[in-house]
Amino acid sequence: MGRRRRKVVKIVRRTLPEFYLCPRCGKNTVKATINRKRGQVTVVCGNCGLNAAFSIQPQMAEVDAYCLFVDSYYGAESKEETPVA
Repeated sequence: MGRRRRKVVKIVRRTLPEFYLCPRCGKNTVKATINRKRGQVTVVCGNCGLNAAFSIQPQMAEVDAYCLFVDSYYGAESKEETPVA
């Protein structure tokens, strides 16, 4: 008589994506590159050419830069849409 084999449970580690969704064209082509020496990040869409550059904090990651990019895009867009009376 032998004992039962234990079932091996693999733990799947999720990683952060390399490309993000563009707020203008809706395609998954936005890439954020961080230059730590200069202290700045560049966010560029490969499809429509939308781009932005921000200064960064030391602990900031690409995801944080993308969130700043999207917030600034929608913030500027909502200000333009309000009619001036």
